Amino acid sequence: MEDCNNKGEVHANFTKQPLSRSVTTLKSTLTPRRESKGGAQRFGSNRLLLWLFLITLWAYLGFCVQSRWAHDDKEEEFSGFESRPRDTTNSHVEQNQHHDLIAKNISLSVNIEIVGNKTMDVALAKKEYGVLSQLKASSRKRRRRSMRALRGKRKRKHRVESSGIEEQEPGIPQGNATYGFLVGPFGSIEDRILQWGPRRRYETCVRNGDFVRLVRSRRFVLIFHELSMTGAPLSMMELATELLSCGASISAVVLSRKGGLMQELARRQIKVLEDKAYLSFKTSIKADLVIAGSAVCASWIEQYIEHFPAGASQVAWWIMENRREYFDRAKDVLHRVKILVFLSESQSKQWQKWCEEGGIKLRSQPALVPLSVNDELAFVAGMPSTVNTPPFSAEKMDERRKLLRDSIRREMGLTDNDMLVMTLSSINRGKGQLLLLESASSIVEHGPLQHYKKMPNSSDDGEYLSTLARKHHIRKLLKESSVALNNISSNFINRREVLSHNDGTMAQTLKILIGSVGSKSNKVDYVKGLLSILAKHSNMSKSVLWTSATTRVASLYSAADVYVINSQGLGETFGRVTIEAMAFGLPVLGTDAGGTQEIVEHNVTGLLHPIGRPGNHVLAQNLRFLLENRLAREQMGIEGRKKVQRMFLKQHMYEKFVEVLVMCMRSK
Repeated sequence: MEDCNNKGEVHANFTKQPLSRSVTTLKSTLTPRRESKGGAQRFGSNRLLLWLFLITLWAYLGFCVQSRWAHDDKEEEFSGFESRPRDTTNSHVEQNQHHDLIAKNISLSVNIEIVGNKTMDVALAKKEYGVLSQLKASSRKRRRRSMRALRGKRKRKHRVESSGIEEQEPGIPQGNATYGFLVGPFGSIEDRILQWGPRRRYETCVRNGDFVRLVRSRRFVLIFHELSMTGAPLSMMELATELLSCGASISAVVLSRKGGLMQELARRQIKVLEDKAYLSFKTSIKADLVIAGSAVCASWIEQYIEHFPAGASQVAWWIMENRREYFDRAKDVLHRVKILVFLSESQSKQWQKWCEEGGIKLRSQPALVPLSVNDELAFVAGMPSTVNTPPFSAEKMDERRKLLRDSIRREMGLTDNDMLVMTLSSINRGKGQLLLLESASSIVEHGPLQHYKKMPNSSDDGEYLSTLARKHHIRKLLKESSVALNNISSNFINRREVLSHNDGTMAQTLKILIGSVGSKSNKVDYVKGLLSILAKHSNMSKSVLWTSATTRVASLYSAADVYVINSQGLGETFGRVTIEAMAFGLPVLGTDAGGTQEIVEHNVTGLLHPIGRPGNHVLAQNLRFLLENRLAREQMGIEGRKKVQRMFLKQHMYEKFVEVLVMCMRSK
């Protein structure tokens, strides 16, 4: 019994012991779990507070950064560039900021050392506000970019990427110094005197011609090689404007957007395709005609034909260059397009000669479509125009043009006793600005003809004649020019005698206006060389004015007295500025080469001189002759206007274009 009882106690103890352990274990495990849950809640609460603090701090930093970016004057300083004060002196440009397409939105200068430890700061462009709204829009886009991208930008050069501003060439130092002889542009004065705005200049279609009948409801794709304010892009833009006003559908493909015409394309409602590759190819194959506006478009045309071989039959290639390097770039595609279009007879012959030498057989005979004076300039010049303008009579327009001339010359600081000689083009060796200054130096300095130091060579100066060919060419032209100068139109010689005996007016002084400052096509070393030379010749420097690259040139032509086109090598391909100057009644002094010799009639609408330095003496004589004979240059100007009205108005150009359209486009 005791054993049983003992066993029972033992069993009871045995059974009770695990139970107490389990209860103890349960109690011990419950307590820590409650403590762990409370700690997690406290940690979660702290983390929420931390996130709220970080979000608040991030919002505060973002507000600070955005407020600093919002100030335009501080933008450059924040990006690592010194801020510059705004130029508020040019009230005309500021009041009419939507009309002037200027060369650069910042002051660009060259610091030139002169003998005597003196320096001269020459600004190549001045600060304007023609595209303020676009700059603000681009600024808002930059605010959204990350700080990492901003740090990357600090390592690059500062550039203003506005669609209405033409970028300055790299390599020119930037500074705040200004050059007192930089003038224009004068778009605001034009609008005030002529009483018109930009929208009134685009409705230009002649509704009853063959051109409008062919292009109405058709689709065209126009290929721009760039958007600089030079001949080819301007001509393509005006062609697109004409097609749009005649009821056609236009798409533009821009291969390089550097330049100042993007804003102008937008104003004229010309659609620019965002893609210049496959999307542009698909758009082009659906079009009735593709018009490429430069030999530089060769690579695009080649890729387009590779994707759509049938599209080659709808490509008209309007080539506006006349240098061998452009032919070499385009030669592999010339035989594949439907037709080549050239500007002048000399250019057409030269390219066909190169094709024969290279064994290239073209699909069809090239067409010839010379450029024309656009409606806007024709209207200001007092010629027939289809532009939508106030109904001014010819007499009323003459009065307004004279008022414009007087206003612009006052702005330039000129008097009635100054003869303003103008040349508007990209500034590089091929355009011959240095040779013009050398020729003018004998007149301004009252001494012998000077040859300034040799300018730096440039790889893109253009094609020049071989040494032997150039010598023979120059010798021939010098003989012809010497004979011509000894027999300059008996009428002009008689007038010179009358002027010298009976005029009694003071001798005129020579002033030279050079453009286009800030153009993408300028050569930096060449521009610096010109400025350095002028800095060392004070009298010559005082006689030279500079103007920015702009599309508003009617005021400049109105203010000028003589135009010089001094293109070297094979000469100017055509010379759009030549016919524009003639439309405004300016005698033209040009090289006896290229398209210039086809436009300018020697001793009738102007005077020709040989290319190169040997032509400087003849050019100097021509300048002096016109300087001393006001009646002679007025008569040449009258004859030039007559020739433009006969051959180079808009209707003449589009009559030639009709032939191209008939050959290339599919019938409806």
